[in-house]
Amino acid sequence: MKLPLLLLPVSIAAAACGASTATGIDVAPPLALERTITLPEVRGRIDHLAWDSARRRLFVAALGNGSVEVIDVAAGRQAGRISGLHEPQGLAWLERSQELAVASADGTVKFYAGATLELVATVNLGEDADNLRIDPQSGALVAGYGSGGLAIIDPVSHQVARRIALDGHPEGFQLDGNRAYVNIPDRRQIVAVDLAAGAVVQTWPMGLRLMNFPMSVDRERRVLATAFRLPARLMIIDLPGGGVRQILPTCGDSDDLFFDSRRSRLLVICGAGELRAYSLGPQGYAAAGAAATRTGARTGLWVADQERLFVAARAANGQPAALLVYRPL
Repeated sequence: MKLPLLLLPVSIAAAACGASTATGIDVAPPLALERTITLPEVRGRIDHLAWDSARRRLFVAALGNGSVEVIDVAAGRQAGRISGLHEPQGLAWLERSQELAVASADGTVKFYAGATLELVATVNLGEDADNLRIDPQSGALVAGYGSGGLAIIDPVSHQVARRIALDGHPEGFQLDGNRAYVNIPDRRQIVAVDLAAGAVVQTWPMGLRLMNFPMSVDRERRVLATAFRLPARLMIIDLPGGGVRQILPTCGDSDDLFFDSRRSRLLVICGAGELRAYSLGPQGYAAAGAAATRTGARTGLWVADQERLFVAARAANGQPAALLVYRPL
């Protein structure tokens, strides 16, 4: 299959009026910047985000700040802060218990309850607690941590129910029924984990492709997407078998990606200062435009019930840290 042409990087002006491919054909931007919510007291790197749909709150892991910022999205302003954390990285909002889980580099997962976000429990995983995912079937919290492990945490007792060993630090991972699919960039692998058996059941080598950090799963169409930084590529993989369906060029320094199922799109956020969109057609995914963000803005969150993409931009070049809010076009 002939791969789509790589889109050229776009400027702010190009994002507003349309991008241009190497063929010279104009491509409409896939999303428009709707507003910017400034975070004037946030310094340093920003990691992952989580969403409280009932209160329309967005939580932002301000890793370099040692805090979690609480954003009132309706008002477009900061509404609170959890401070005193050691490099917060992963976040998850547990709808059933109305608690926020925060994973930090010191190995802890802390739980904060309800509207006031009072600390109610701390689970110590040992080291480098990172990404968090919620099992939609059981409500259990799954955490990636350390030099190689997943921890399944009971959200009621706040106890570790099971630990599953991996052969390297887990980066982006996704849950799909009784399976977890995990990026292990140190080993240049993706692995499939049987959560019930507590074991790795498939290993998919990534060859010479390096730094596969973000991952997303389209459960309806049975595909997984992951992105690499070296070289900058997007890979579409069949589930559950692991066959590579497509490899496409993408933007540099990717760290988050999401499926927009309603529009049959895939969105990739990159620290190179842009986000890319890919649309699903009869021949698979193809490049469908780009929008400018800010250099270093590489994490975000697609909130399906709001139909908005939130992109976290760190403070740089005289601009304060901010959340860039995009709406799809």
